[in-house]
Amino acid sequence: MNRRRPPQAQRPRAWFVGEVPDFRRRGLWLVLAFAAMAIAVLGRLVQVQVFQGHVLAAAARAQHTSDITLTGNRGLILDRTGRVLVSNRSVYDVFVDPSLVDTTQRYDVATKVGAVLGIAPATVLRALQQKNQFDYIAKAVSPDVNQRLQALDYPGVGTIPNQQRVYNPSPLPGQSFASNLLGYVDVDGQGQYGVEQYYNGLLSGTPGHEANLTDLLGNPIVLGGEQKVAAKSGDNLQLGLDSQIQYWAELALARGVATAEAVSGTLMIMDTHTGAIRAWAQYPSYDADSYGSGNVANFRDLAVSQPYEPGSVMKVVTFAGGLDHGAITPATVINEQQSVVDGYLIHDWDDRSHGNVTMQRVLDLSLNNGAMKVEQMEGQDPFYANMLGFGIGSPTGVDLAGEVNDPMTPQSSWGVLNYAEASFGQGVVATPIEMLSAVNAVANGGVWVQPHAVDGIVDPGTGKTTAFSPRTRRVMPASAAATLSQMMVGVVDDPGAEGSMARIPGYQGQIAGKTGTASVAENGHYGNDVTASFVGFMPVKNPQFTMMVVMNRPQTSQPRFGASLAAPVWKNVAQVIIDQWRIQP
Repeated sequence: MNRRRPPQAQRPRAWFVGEVPDFRRRGLWLVLAFAAMAIAVLGRLVQVQVFQGHVLAAAARAQHTSDITLTGNRGLILDRTGRVLVSNRSVYDVFVDPSLVDTTQRYDVATKVGAVLGIAPATVLRALQQKNQFDYIAKAVSPDVNQRLQALDYPGVGTIPNQQRVYNPSPLPGQSFASNLLGYVDVDGQGQYGVEQYYNGLLSGTPGHEANLTDLLGNPIVLGGEQKVAAKSGDNLQLGLDSQIQYWAELALARGVATAEAVSGTLMIMDTHTGAIRAWAQYPSYDADSYGSGNVANFRDLAVSQPYEPGSVMKVVTFAGGLDHGAITPATVINEQQSVVDGYLIHDWDDRSHGNVTMQRVLDLSLNNGAMKVEQMEGQDPFYANMLGFGIGSPTGVDLAGEVNDPMTPQSSWGVLNYAEASFGQGVVATPIEMLSAVNAVANGGVWVQPHAVDGIVDPGTGKTTAFSPRTRRVMPASAAATLSQMMVGVVDDPGAEGSMARIPGYQGQIAGKTGTASVAENGHYGNDVTASFVGFMPVKNPQFTMMVVMNRPQTSQPRFGASLAAPVWKNVAQVIIDQWRIQP
């Protein structure tokens, strides 16, 4: 018989003996814990590298990389002979990095840096208190100031080399040479007005950059590598400007404005056949080297941006249409009488009728009623089309910033008074450069040519020049242009003619001209102010230049006519051109 053994009595344990560990269960918990941590780490890695990788990489690069924009040399601007009109000089832009300047030293840094720069310490201190790591505190300081800053040897205060434009002085105080033609470059390196703005992209070149890997203190890591994209310098521009003629044009215009007591004046000279601008003066003007203290009103180039009623200069276009369509000849006789058109009296400058006169005499004496007869004999449709053909109301495309135009109103809206007034240059507007280009077409044998400042674009690396090719179009037959040119000679040479003050001894029969005096409209009414002008070219058989002088709002007590105020200025400059270019009688 089997007997069951009684269960073994459990031995008592001492107080210092623990339970036997359950290694299987503990191992399972450890595995689960490590697995959870691995999943968490893997998830974070996925989030960081996949979803936030590009953002964090950019932040890291920004923190450890200093990226500086590099600028190439801005292109030079030269006159027709290669003389430098606009160049560059080295300057420095000053910046601070607040993260590298200890807060306890900022006041001392601000005080000493401000003293070197000549600015208030508070200005520097504000920059040092910014959260960003880069802040400009001064621009375009001289090399001497840069050396003094470097001598301070302050971490967090640095300079970046840059360039500043240098313009030649004008013969007139307070102005730079050909300032309205050239324009200027602002502190951000952008061209403003004139050639500087129009050709800003070519002159500026292509910027580069330099990126350096740095440590937390901003020190370059030598083995970290360097990325640098060199800047490309801008092209040089060769103008058609004649510096000698420009010099005397500025002087003559300033004297003329003073004599006329005019608000302002403009003088433009273009090569008759190529359209190249030989001189371009405005008074008053400004100093491009210190434009910040100049009168902003003088920055605007009146020749391209101020439409005006040209007055009797427009009669050149009117007569061109009449000759072109066979409506008149120089010998055509009309009965020139003051007349009423649509309820308005059309009168001449001398307020009288002139009876039977030839068309040559109409042009000589600048008779409004005679010009109106030309328009009527030509016909309204050809007259309107002729004005459009000569570019009235259209931009010339001159390569200067700011050209505007005031298009002629649609012909369908014109009444008989509109045609009458337009024939002698009232009631229709154009810019001075439009009128110069229109008259130049007559001088150029009936071919309109695009005016332009730049003759060629020069690659500074190769020296290769790309020549400017102006637009041209025929606006009247060469025979009609030759006839009109001779009629304009009469305006200067004929006894009692309006343009007699443009005569130059020894050059009889060589100067063609036309006077202009237009009332200035204000608030829809003509007041007492006028615009006085004179345009002419020479020598007639093969014109070398076409020049126009405009006086805006002369206040002199003397007769305020283009014949007496603008023609003498034209003559003075023409005499200089004759001497400089050796134009033979």
